[in-house]
Amino acid sequence: MVKQAARVHAGMLFLAVCLQMEAAASAAGMAKAEGAQDGGSNGDTISHSLVLVQRLEALLIQGNGSDVSLRVETPNADEVKVIQAHALVLSLQSPVFEEILLSRNSSMLVLRESSDCASVFDKFIRYLYCGELSLRLDQATPLHKLATKYQVLSLQQGITQYMTQNLARDTPSGHVAGWYEYAQQAGDVTLRDSCLQYMAWNLSSLLQSGEWVTISSQLLMSLLQRSDLILQSEMELFSALEAWIIQNDPDGLTAENALRAVRYAMIPPRELFLLQTQSTILARYQESVRDLLYMSYQFHSASPLQMAKYFDVNCSLFVPRNYLSPVWGSPWIINNPTRDDRSMSFQTQLGPSNHDANKRVTWNVLFSPRWLPLSMRPMYTETGAMQPTRVEGGRPRIIITPATSSTDFAGVSFQKTVLVMAQQQGKVVVKHVYNFHQSTEENGDFLAEADLYRRTSEYLMDSSLFLHIVVKPLYQTLISTKN
Repeated sequence: MVKQAARVHAGMLFLAVCLQMEAAASAAGMAKAEGAQDGGSNGDTISHSLVLVQRLEALLIQGNGSDVSLRVETPNADEVKVIQAHALVLSLQSPVFEEILLSRNSSMLVLRESSDCASVFDKFIRYLYCGELSLRLDQATPLHKLATKYQVLSLQQGITQYMTQNLARDTPSGHVAGWYEYAQQAGDVTLRDSCLQYMAWNLSSLLQSGEWVTISSQLLMSLLQRSDLILQSEMELFSALEAWIIQNDPDGLTAENALRAVRYAMIPPRELFLLQTQSTILARYQESVRDLLYMSYQFHSASPLQMAKYFDVNCSLFVPRNYLSPVWGSPWIINNPTRDDRSMSFQTQLGPSNHDANKRVTWNVLFSPRWLPLSMRPMYTETGAMQPTRVEGGRPRIIITPATSSTDFAGVSFQKTVLVMAQQQGKVVVKHVYNFHQSTEENGDFLAEADLYRRTSEYLMDSSLFLHIVVKPLYQTLISTKN
């Protein structure tokens, strides 16, 4: 009965505050309503929401009519923070607070929070009153923890969105891997997947940061097993892995699994030989990767067609990642990309095998900013009718074809990958990755989100669209199946 009376008292207090706000602004509101013309079936709108937020913030700051005190303590009790609050507001915003307040025995609630959460608790409470807050990158995780703990869904979603939009932000020690680890622990799938994709598509940046050697073995393996990693070369990845192993000194099984995820066949034989003679890590775990090194040397000494007769060349050892080296593709900067069709040519090595080191393939590329399928184009049946010089509407498209055909292509299919760059937080990052055989039409959503007509678009830098094209040869296994 006492609890119910307390809730009723809090409700009456809150109602009184709202009525006071409404009375203070009634003159302006009535003038607006009386001077307005008929607004149609929906009528006119009178909004004092901003005034209400200001009054609620003042209520929190001044503590007027407070019926509950929040005592926030850290585990070591070295920091104590007391906030005067109102039970009705807390209950309306958080089902967890509502349950706690229903079972309380006094006006003082003792809340035990970690030091990082305690430091932003006042921001968290302010959000419950005002529906907004300001924050720094280092405050995102503790605020997300509080929103999750107290089931404030709107704030939880807002912080997740803030974090996904600030992955590219530069910080002294890096933050994306830390956010990934937190999201994995908190079960935030959206944040976890966004962080993992960002790291995979901008891996060179992570490898060069101080954050790399601090990542967990679980995140390390998640990255090493991906074929969509974007980096300069497989050698860059091995060097970074070696640094991670030296810094963390993992158990033997973890080190072996990580080293076996390296695609040694994608490393030229000369560099591979130097690794075996100079790498202390490879020397220590030589027996664990001996079979992979042996197959890699075989891969480099025989033709891929011959290799395909005896080995499964579809296994990850022989599948390239997205390497930015000139051997694998070319950057392409398209100035004023909405203007007209553009074309370019570039060369790649036929394949990663040293057997094909001197063989080159020339690729022709056509970019169309407003391409329409033939079925969607206007028909002109009248003889002599003038055809339009430019098709209106349409969507961007890229076609990549070899300049010539060759018998060397036997047993090989070429996957084309277009990396679309964007500028975020003053940093150029990979925003989208499109894989196809010949045309981006196969994807259906190429640059669908990119506003190439707006000069301030994140996809345009100095009025240019920045792309990088990667050609990956994929071999077909020719092993005969025995009955």
